[in-house]
Amino acid sequence: MARTPRKELIDESEVGVFHCINRCVRRAFLCGDDPLTGRCFDHRKEWIQQRLEYLAGQFAADVLGYAVMSNHLHVILRNRPDIVAEWSDDEVARRWWALFPGRRDAWGHPEDPRQHELDMLTADRKKLEEIRRRMSSLSWFMRCLAEGIARRANKEDSCKGRFWEGRFKCQPLLDEAALLGCSVYVDLNPIRAGVAKTPESSEFTSIHDRIHADVPRDAEKQSKTRNQNRLDQSRKKPASQRAKSQPRRDGWLSPVELAKDLSHEQRIKPQHRASNRGFLPLTEAEYLRLVDWTGRQIRRDKRGAIPADLKPILERLRIVDERWIDAVKNFGRYFRRAAGRVSSLANEAAKRDRSWLQGITRSREMFV
Repeated sequence: MARTPRKELIDESEVGVFHCINRCVRRAFLCGDDPLTGRCFDHRKEWIQQRLEYLAGQFAADVLGYAVMSNHLHVILRNRPDIVAEWSDDEVARRWWALFPGRRDAWGHPEDPRQHELDMLTADRKKLEEIRRRMSSLSWFMRCLAEGIARRANKEDSCKGRFWEGRFKCQPLLDEAALLGCSVYVDLNPIRAGVAKTPESSEFTSIHDRIHADVPRDAEKQSKTRNQNRLDQSRKKPASQRAKSQPRRDGWLSPVELAKDLSHEQRIKPQHRASNRGFLPLTEAEYLRLVDWTGRQIRRDKRGAIPADLKPILERLRIVDERWIDAVKNFGRYFRRAAGRVSSLANEAAKRDRSWLQGITRSREMFV
């Protein structure tokens, strides 16, 4: 079956949440330990993570979750046309320059734009409006992510050709139940694949960044080489001093908890992300506990009783607790074109002028 055109999936004028997937060409292990060639490409996972973090600070798009695997990538994105509409022309031009600079320094980093270079971007009103639209476009976000990594990898391998299999796959997440299921599914990808045993050890995932939020990345690298001095010193510093010396490693990710008072999110200006808006009606501690318990059940490959303190989380989002583990393990297989409750899928099918969407039967079993 032909893939649905992206213009039918994404309305760029409205805020939406989407699960994006991009695979390496021929599904080769171009970001991990390739068993065929014996080469290790794990360092490219860090490239992708760093690039994601950079783009999160430039685009009007919230990164809700991610997981970098050996041969594919998961990103949960929320486009924010409402935010880019509030940016001044000068800010739009500066952010666009940071993505597509006219000049670079000796290390290839964008140089600061001069005022006349910004004026050239803002002078063409039609072009500036197109740039403003692109700054909240998921297609342009994924293009800036995929293209930069492909060029860097090809340069390292001294070759040409495709690095990614093709255009990224995009799956709308229509409600909070689907968003919770997809978020846990993405965060537990390394555990499902047998790469990691616990969420706290699953590197290059959003759950890993949230768990180790206060531990600087450079300190973590030193701990791997059995040098704990710098890590211990960083932990002895007050939280305020640690924040000044190095931002939280999850500071570019969207917060988990969706605050009831949105004015609180608007009062604090974000530094490394598009906004401070959360995405789930539960605290970060509740989410981490749910992910940890779910990961243990998946790793043991057997069902366990859901603890009493976790049941209210699922009840709040009207998720059938007996089907929770199955939903997380098979989320990518059960839902293809979109994910959500039956009513959400029915509305999405009507918008696309279709009678039904794949996943309605599973949705009826999993979501109340």
